[in-house]
Amino acid sequence: MKITFAFDVYGTLLNTHGVVTALEELIGKQAQTFSQTWRDKQLEYSFRRGLMKSYDVFPVCISNALDYSCLLYKTSFTEDERNELLYIYSRLPAFDDVITSLQDLKKTDNHLYAFSNGPRVTVEKLLSTANIKEYFLDIISVDNIKTFKPSPDVYDHFVRASSAEKENAWLVSSNSFDVIGAISAGMKAAWVQRSQEAIFDPWDIEPTITISSLLKLREKIDEYYSSQ
Repeated sequence: MKITFAFDVYGTLLNTHGVVTALEELIGKQAQTFSQTWRDKQLEYSFRRGLMKSYDVFPVCISNALDYSCLLYKTSFTEDERNELLYIYSRLPAFDDVITSLQDLKKTDNHLYAFSNGPRVTVEKLLSTANIKEYFLDIISVDNIKTFKPSPDVYDHFVRASSAEKENAWLVSSNSFDVIGAISAGMKAAWVQRSQEAIFDPWDIEPTITISSLLKLREKIDEYYSSQ
């Protein structure tokens, strides 16, 4: 049985707080909380755009969220500083467990896809800079259908675009809203709980499996199918 994997990009493969070092040089101790607000607002703005049917590419959500964070923390950047932060965000680093786990999965007959809110050109640059693009058969972006996760249309789009069987299609994501969205749409999902403090939304929908590291993904999926 072949499994089709949909790997979320922002926050699952790539560390969205890879910008903290640059922020520390600009705003000091506020860097970590600023980074978290920036990330949270990106997602909120994508949710809003999806509900309003007012789609624009995810980098617009990233840019708008940066402006909001500056207003909230009463911080102003020069145009060059702002552009540099956005440049860094287009070249986020992969988490330490990513390459080894992708190498392991690539040895199997399973199909690996990058699946993202970001437009294809942005995701290609991110994956290439992080040296992980080669592990994926393709990039599947929400940009093709002009809405965002967790719309059920997004997960149906992934299944169609990857020619997967929905019952054997797995989302891999550190974002609980993404996991809930995928399971609600009929996929299976692995929640990557990268921090013990991370909370899965209490919606009476549970991940198919939970892992603390991508290094445990293959083992946990094997255990899941062995128990069925």
